Amino acid sequence: MTNDQHKQFSGAPDESATFRDRIATVDEKGKRKWVYAHKTKGRLFNIRTWVSWGFFALFFALPFIKYKGRPLFLFNIPEAKFILFGRVFWPQDFFIFGITMITAIVFIILFTAAFGRLFCGWVCPQTIFMEMLFRKIEFAIEGDAPAQRLLDKGPWNGEKIMKKTAKHFIFFLLAFIVSNFFLAYIIGMDELMQIVREPASQHIGGLSSIVIFSGVFYFVFSYFREQACTVVCPYGRLQGVLLDRNSMIVAYDYKRGEPRGKFKKQKAEDPALQLGDCIDCFQCVKVCPTGIDIRNGTQMECVGCTSCIDACDKMMDATGRERGLIRYASENGIAEGKKLKFTGRMKFYSILLVALSVLLTALLLSRKDVDGTILRAGGMLYQERGTDSVSNLYNIKVINKTVHDLSLSLKLEGMPGRIIEAEGTNIIVKREGQGKGSFFVVLPRNVIEARKTELSIGIYEGDKKIITLSTNFLGPVGR
Repeated sequence: MTNDQHKQFSGAPDESATFRDRIATVDEKGKRKWVYAHKTKGRLFNIRTWVSWGFFALFFALPFIKYKGRPLFLFNIPEAKFILFGRVFWPQDFFIFGITMITAIVFIILFTAAFGRLFCGWVCPQTIFMEMLFRKIEFAIEGDAPAQRLLDKGPWNGEKIMKKTAKHFIFFLLAFIVSNFFLAYIIGMDELMQIVREPASQHIGGLSSIVIFSGVFYFVFSYFREQACTVVCPYGRLQGVLLDRNSMIVAYDYKRGEPRGKFKKQKAEDPALQLGDCIDCFQCVKVCPTGIDIRNGTQMECVGCTSCIDACDKMMDATGRERGLIRYASENGIAEGKKLKFTGRMKFYSILLVALSVLLTALLLSRKDVDGTILRAGGMLYQERGTDSVSNLYNIKVINKTVHDLSLSLKLEGMPGRIIEAEGTNIIVKREGQGKGSFFVVLPRNVIEARKTELSIGIYEGDKKIITLSTNFLGPVGR
């Protein structure tokens, strides 16, 4: 909705047309305006509540789940060790991370172009923790938005001190718990529990770090709040670039709602009293966690939480009007009066997103648990062994991504010849570690037909082939 349309339909003062000049939580002087969001009730809020319980169950349960002796997920950035679905990824798997990042960027662009900020409102950790945990605790201790406003403006008496102390103590306790679980995703739950059981004096650095992180989480959810979405999060900034007029957004149907006016029991035949369905009750503004008026149109601050939809539907029910004055729609859908449909564009983007996800999943699942490289020893030519054989010296490096130590042997595949291990023993590779060794490949002179001959060398654990590696054999020609 343009500024001119807003003036025409809403009858608001001129200053309302400047809503895009600054974020809703900052006044003309740049001072923070605290958002006292009212309690939300409704069909979509109930669904979001169930989604949030599922999120909490996954978030707090995943660090305890193991697969083949490993955590299901681990993101150990300091050691450059990552575990996804029980499979270890090292820096050598950088190409997979590159593909993952490209897929993630394309996914964000396509998903946002088709479905708007659906992620932000429904499954973003910031939104879920803030709206479904911390704000509910605030409601339980301080009451709804009007009670909170009165408490903040009131004197520091016993009641206020008790409520504020209780709220902030619980907030910091929850922030400390959440921080520890985030740490479990980095170092693993086993190591975290070991740190918890051991004396704090043995982990001063770690304890200091977790206290700092807890303080950051506490600050975000007790004070910074919606500004994490409107000021810090880059996704909100990108929204204006990624959305178009066909994107699915939380939208106000200005054609149906304007001109606004207070609700009156009017007769349909009285044209002087004919108003739009919006009764200008401001319930959609009161429940908004970022303090915006959705009736102004698409705004960067909107996280698509649907609280305004539930609030408006409640008022429509109370006044005998049809629901959906605020609903999921597209700008073109509002302008043309059409209901939101799963358009061909959305179908195409959805198919493309599924294809990208399948491709990435296939790459992750097909990744080998044991990998390695074989290179000819640098600065060396071939060696003649008598009159009928030639050898090359090779260096091998093997990466073991399993949870077991491996004792590996080498065999030449598909060609006459033999392998002589320079160190005389099998290659021992520790669990989740690397091993290396040197060996000679000896070939009969009569099988060498070119300057370079491609070799396939099988890596075996006992009689079981683990992987086949390729390299080149350098030999004489024309002799």
